[in-house]
Amino acid sequence: MKDIPQNIIKLAESIKSNGGRALLVGGCVRDELMGIAPKDWDVEVYGIDAADLKEIVASFGDVNVVGEAFTVYKIGNDLDISMPRRDRKVSKGHKGFVVEGDPDMSFEEAAKRRDFTVNAILLDILTGEIIDCYGGQEDIRKGLLRMVSSETFGEDSLRVLRAAQFAARLEFDIDEETVEVCKNIDVTDLPSERIWGEFEKFLLKADKPSIGLKWIYDLGVVDQMFPELEALVGVEQEPEWHPEGNVDVHTMLVLDEARKLIDDLDYPKQVAVMLGALCHDFGKPATTEFFNGRIRSHAHDVAGVEPTESFLDKLNIHKLDGYDVRNQVIQLVIHHLKPGMFYKVKDEMGDGAFRRLARKVEPDLLYRVARADSLGRNAEWVPKEKHFEPKSQEWFIKKVRELEVETEAPKPILLGRHLIELGLEPSPRFKEILDEVFEQQLDGKIETLEEAKELAKEIIAK
Repeated sequence: MKDIPQNIIKLAESIKSNGGRALLVGGCVRDELMGIAPKDWDVEVYGIDAADLKEIVASFGDVNVVGEAFTVYKIGNDLDISMPRRDRKVSKGHKGFVVEGDPDMSFEEAAKRRDFTVNAILLDILTGEIIDCYGGQEDIRKGLLRMVSSETFGEDSLRVLRAAQFAARLEFDIDEETVEVCKNIDVTDLPSERIWGEFEKFLLKADKPSIGLKWIYDLGVVDQMFPELEALVGVEQEPEWHPEGNVDVHTMLVLDEARKLIDDLDYPKQVAVMLGALCHDFGKPATTEFFNGRIRSHAHDVAGVEPTESFLDKLNIHKLDGYDVRNQVIQLVIHHLKPGMFYKVKDEMGDGAFRRLARKVEPDLLYRVARADSLGRNAEWVPKEKHFEPKSQEWFIKKVRELEVETEAPKPILLGRHLIELGLEPSPRFKEILDEVFEQQLDGKIETLEEAKELAKEIIAK
């Protein structure tokens, strides 16, 4: 295996000198076999008991111990060290397991507890020997996700969502028997943070998040948990760009387009754009009708607020790193049609409209969601001559950049302390004066503090 960090090699050598054997397991082995550079490393140690393993590991850096009963040692953010262990289901729910470490466990038994064969391959750090008890290498060659054990796979409901996100990230198919088992697993016991953890992976880490969303539908997760997504299936759209006739197809296409537009953003804003793309048409089920010979969804932007709030509640999405993702997603849903609406009347649009919009939603993020929405109509089955060009979105982003409001509205020039300097005593009238001056500022009628003070004097005199 290429490029194993030196500290891991030295750890393996130390374990060997103490009579044990260190093997890489899980995703790092899978990724290496697929030609992907691993980002995280999982080491499983055989033949050494917990006390001795802890002493060895402690000599390699500060250790964070997780779960003394089954001894997982974390060094830094990318290295986990553990003994082989077995899981016993003792009660209902995702956490209803007793986990027991056993340094003398066989490779077959240790690998059996893993979810998919591609994640159950072991690799000796020092010799490079691959131990593949369940055919994971062949499944990698086939591009197939297959459960390791039909006896135990269904005991952990999180594996249904893991199947969807792995299928998206690896662009693998899921074998039929695994699909059937997944369909019969109750996932309603999952806590919101675990649900979001898997959604996050296929939305942000997959090149084609649509694969993950399709499996979320096909594995029965939507039926059990997300009526907001289920409702999209029955909503017809214009047949020339939705031959299957449903908004869920369009949403999948929009997700893939949005994913292409987020790599330069900070993490919270990446999340906002992807969730905005996912939720942008949640209002259509309540508003779509056949009108004057065409399918119309009038006011679906505003109608999407309630189902979006419900969906975000299930993911427990609020603030991330201090950024109000929840509010931003809701505003993206409400305003995702604005770039197109502004463009239709562009000769009449004043600068103030853009500045006021920036007070509600980040125009740069809005541009990305609106562009993805537009390009999400250009499916492979749509003739090239009917493909949409994102003219309105490009015009929109050019305008907000000229006005320097890509990420936020202008700050008020005139503040309360300036009114005090003009001789006013603090009162409820302050807000009225400041608001009136700020409205003039948004329209571009005042640009300096002196102009703002002069306007304030006129208002006070009245």
